[in-house]
Amino acid sequence: MKLPDFEKIKTLYKLGKNLTFSDIQILIKSAKTKSISPGEFLIKEGDTKKEIFLIKKGLVRTYKINDKGDEITTLVRYENQVVASPDIIFFNKPSEFYFEAFEPTEVFYMDYEMLQQLIDSNPKLEANRKFFLHNILKDLLKRVDSFVLLSPEERYLEFIKTHPDITNRIPNKHIANILGITPVSLSRIRKRIVTKNK
Repeated sequence: MKLPDFEKIKTLYKLGKNLTFSDIQILIKSAKTKSISPGEFLIKEGDTKKEIFLIKKGLVRTYKINDKGDEITTLVRYENQVVASPDIIFFNKPSEFYFEAFEPTEVFYMDYEMLQQLIDSNPKLEANRKFFLHNILKDLLKRVDSFVLLSPEERYLEFIKTHPDITNRIPNKHIANILGITPVSLSRIRKRIVTKNK
C-alpha cells in the first residue's frame, strides 16, 4: 500500500499530528482492500455484518426499495468518504438499505468491532471513533433539516454546491430521488435557474 493511501486515511480520520507513523500503520494493517464492479454491493438490505468502508476511488449509491418495487436513491458517496449502515452500527439491526457500487470502486474496509478494539487499545484513536459516529449522524440530520427548511430549488442548489462533480456521474432520476422530487420537477428547477442567470 502506497504512502498517498496513508495520507488519505489520516485526513479522513483527522488523526494527523496526534499519531506517529507506527500508529497509522496499525490502522493500515487492519484495513483490507477490495475492488467492486458496478452493480455489486458493499451492503445489502438484511445484512448485519458491521463493516465500515472508505472509498479510495469510485461512487456508491444508497437506495431502498419501496412498496411499489421502485429503487429510491437516498444518498451517494464518493472518493475519501465513509460508507456504513446506520441501522447496523447504531441500532444493531439489519440494514434497511442497499449500498451499491455505481462505478468501478476501490475501498478500504474494516470490521467495526475490530476498529473498536483498536481504539480501546490506543487512546489516541478515540477522536477517530467520535469522528465516524458524528459524521454519520451529521449527514442524517442535515438531510432531515434540508427537507424541513429548504425548498426543492434550494435543496438542488445546496446539492450541486456540496457535490460539484457528482451531477455528471449519476442519472438525473437518482439526483431527483435524493432531493425528494420527480425528474420532471428537477428539469423545471434547472431551467428556472438557467433563466435567472441569463
